[in-house]
Amino acid sequence: MADTPAVLILLGPPGAGKGTQARVLEEKFGLVQLSTGDLLRAAVAAGTEAGKAAKAVMEAGDLVSDDIVIAILRDRLAEPDVAKGVILDGFPRTTVQAQALDKLLAESGQKINAAISLDVDDAAMVTRISGRYTCGKCGEGYHDTFKTPAQDGVCDKCGGTEFKRRADDNAETVASRLEAYHAQTAPLIAYYGDKGVLQHIDAMGEIDAIADGLAAIVTKAMS
Repeated sequence: MADTPAVLILLGPPGAGKGTQARVLEEKFGLVQLSTGDLLRAAVAAGTEAGKAAKAVMEAGDLVSDDIVIAILRDRLAEPDVAKGVILDGFPRTTVQAQALDKLLAESGQKINAAISLDVDDAAMVTRISGRYTCGKCGEGYHDTFKTPAQDGVCDKCGGTEFKRRADDNAETVASRLEAYHAQTAPLIAYYGDKGVLQHIDAMGEIDAIADGLAAIVTKAMS
């Protein structure tokens, strides 16, 4: 195991399973998942200097600058619970942020151990996400194609008859989000590919198989 905390980056579009797989990696390797949104909320709640700066920007309706995000991340990486390492989800989003992250890590002798791209089939993803719905009473998840209630219109778990769909879980919106993701992430794929730390994994298979593949990558990256 490396002496310095591991830094892993998960790349993948909405619905690729980053959150699910990050939780598995957290438990298996003692890592901590860090998402930009959670970092910002925690820093604002804690009232740190960077958090105060972020709060002022957000209250003004503006986007938090890369400098503030990096400052918040610097504070977070100094906390004891991340001694084994972190999984970054949603950051960096651009090559400028990636370069700033490299500079931040270099301050403490750290580096990116692996940037793992969860690769998906766009057409299949549109079907996967746009078919989702949940029971309005207990929250049990269903899908038009892959998981329908045993009795049409009745929740298997609680017997509820009211179901709901997220407004943005429609084919047009999902396709647009995927297109935006690919445009935004393509430079990062090239950036980490050039650095020799990019890994790909097929994220269209079974959750357990994907988790096993990720664990093998992470084990090697942390050694």
